[in-house]
Amino acid sequence: MFAFSGDILIEDEFLRDGLQNEARLFSLEEKLRFVEALEIAGVRRIQVGSFVHPKWVPQMADTDALCERISRKAGVTYTALVLNTAGLDRALGVGLTHLSISISASEMHSQKNTNRSVGEGRAAIGPVIERALAEGVTVRAGIQSALGCGFEGRVDPARVIDIARDFARLGVQEINIADTAGLANPRQVFTLCRRLADEIGPEVALSLHLHDTRGLGLANMLAGIEAGVRIFDGSLGGLGGCPFVPKATGNIATEDAAFACEEMGLSTSIDWRALRAPVAEAEELLGRTLPARVTHLPAPPDTAKED
Repeated sequence: MFAFSGDILIEDEFLRDGLQNEARLFSLEEKLRFVEALEIAGVRRIQVGSFVHPKWVPQMADTDALCERISRKAGVTYTALVLNTAGLDRALGVGLTHLSISISASEMHSQKNTNRSVGEGRAAIGPVIERALAEGVTVRAGIQSALGCGFEGRVDPARVIDIARDFARLGVQEINIADTAGLANPRQVFTLCRRLADEIGPEVALSLHLHDTRGLGLANMLAGIEAGVRIFDGSLGGLGGCPFVPKATGNIATEDAAFACEEMGLSTSIDWRALRAPVAEAEELLGRTLPARVTHLPAPPDTAKED
């Protein structure tokens, strides 16, 4: 174990997964400040929102305007979540060149999230992905509730693998495995990621979206790294949760993930210390302490890392 090396990409999802559950609506100017703070800290991929109907997720009503206002920086990828053709039209309209397009592997979560069965979702998402790829968009195809469902419990890994095969055949560049309800454990993550890597081959990158509902988020990230995954989702401050999954808490905190990687000698390009200020701002705006750890502790002394 722990014979890994290489660069780790952490996609921050504070502006989408982080805010989507919050009753307090963040203004466009506030969102722009958080984008800038993430850029300054060295975050290389930022999920700025989702193109969903504002009736269902009011926080995402201004995603189009936010994309138009961002001063896009070299070396930073700006992305968003798309669930259907209407969302893709909006994303293309504001010039995004990287998108997450996802469906659920759980029947009940799929119904709650999109009012479709898994089979209907799979049939509908294929043409959306094909069109995005034809438009020159880099597509990360996501499988929600891939490691367990907040309504149904266990999700059959064979279904997840079958969906991943379909995505790979479509030609996506990345497949994202989401522990939407935060039910996974490290052995489960390791086993599924190794099976998926064998099935889809090295041409398609695997990434992990891990919630910390039961406190296993970073342990699951480590299991993913051990299995060969090098792309992970985080959220500034550990904010987040799914509005359609009861008691699903936020993603692993971006700063905690970056700190853990730094301690293990893995590069993320993120200065986790630079995220202290935006976390403090988010806490002030929300009126509560966020679950991230390192931003609330004194900076540890620099120590020599073992080879």
